[in-house]
Amino acid sequence: MTSSQPSPSYIIVGAGVFGTSTALHLATKFPDSSITLIDRDAHTAQSRVAASWDWNKVVRADYRNLVYCRLALEAQDVWRADPLWRPFYRETGIYWISRTGFARQVLDNYARLGRATDGMRIVPVEEAKRLYGGIFDGADYTGVENVLVNETSGWADAKGALQAVTEKAVEKGVRFVAAEIEELSFGEDGECVGVLTKDGEIYTATHTILSTGAFTPKLLDRMSQKTGRDEFLAGDRMIAAGVTTGLAQLDDSTAEEFSGMPVGIQENDPERGASNGALPPTKDKKLKWWGQCIFKNTQTMPSGRQISAPPAFTDYSQWTIPDTLVQDLEFANKATFGKRGEAWKVSEHRICWDAVTPSEDFIISPHPASKGLYVATCGSFHGWKFFPVIGEYVTRMLDGSLESELQRRWAWNRERPDPTGNKVWPVKELRDL
Repeated sequence: MTSSQPSPSYIIVGAGVFGTSTALHLATKFPDSSITLIDRDAHTAQSRVAASWDWNKVVRADYRNLVYCRLALEAQDVWRADPLWRPFYRETGIYWISRTGFARQVLDNYARLGRATDGMRIVPVEEAKRLYGGIFDGADYTGVENVLVNETSGWADAKGALQAVTEKAVEKGVRFVAAEIEELSFGEDGECVGVLTKDGEIYTATHTILSTGAFTPKLLDRMSQKTGRDEFLAGDRMIAAGVTTGLAQLDDSTAEEFSGMPVGIQENDPERGASNGALPPTKDKKLKWWGQCIFKNTQTMPSGRQISAPPAFTDYSQWTIPDTLVQDLEFANKATFGKRGEAWKVSEHRICWDAVTPSEDFIISPHPASKGLYVATCGSFHGWKFFPVIGEYVTRMLDGSLESELQRRWAWNRERPDPTGNKVWPVKELRDL
């Protein structure tokens, strides 16, 4: 006797960290399943709008939160050892200037998780200034007593890793489709049965997973308008937000001086905004910064609702940077390197868009508005480092085996904190910058 239930099949919308990792883990765990990964950009494109596409990203397990510390340590184990991930990882260490008790909290978390703290230490400022050839001696240490140095952290080649993992997923049988989603498709009982693309193609599956990052609130608003059901709306669960990054080309002598540089992070006081920092030179001798101003871009949707979303242009206008945000990066340079960086010209700027939640937690959950619809997104500007493992947790959510603590933390419907005081929550508007 055969079952009338269809075999599970999967459509994943969005080929960033959440979507690509999920595709790989699904293909590994369920090799006979039909898995389609859809993204507006081809995975071989030299430039993409995904927050996951970047020159490089920080890989660290330095967290106040014990859950994310544990997950990040799991991810680092894979970054170090797995032949798929290892070529893209650089364990340069991290130099963390904090104005809180962050360093002690990190060491305590490692100890609570039974992880070695070799290579980690809390260093008084005057001693820390002499480390790494003194490259951080001109940083802003106002209100800082100690620096966290963790030699077991580092960074990864973001674009290279994203392309390699996508190719591995395709090799395992995942179908990659370069197309833009117009809307979700629904069956007679209101269940989600797939997606419709802008060019009129329909793709169907028993499970549709939205890993759509900053585009998610806008897509769900569109579905609410189409169905007349407010249950689809993101509401106050997430907001599309942007942050500015930039590169400076170093000359040969400076690149040699900085060849042993760790990731440098400056944790700001609340009035300045989120952290800023710099990553070590890439192989083409470029130094990257990110700014501390996180902003939103509120627009009037066709529904009439006011929602933050990336600019409507195909490339999200990610290369069009207001002068105020250029200055935001200049501040990050000065706060990290002082006068040492005055001669460096940050010549390549990009706005990176992501979905942020009030608690900075991910959302990995069934969407209650429609059976067969799931959400796996909201990196909140710290999700990239979990690339090797996050798809495993999405897969567990899909098959019902996700641990209860994570189900509660990542649920679509859960109590959420007031974002006031959250340094990552955007308050400024892009148009005002």
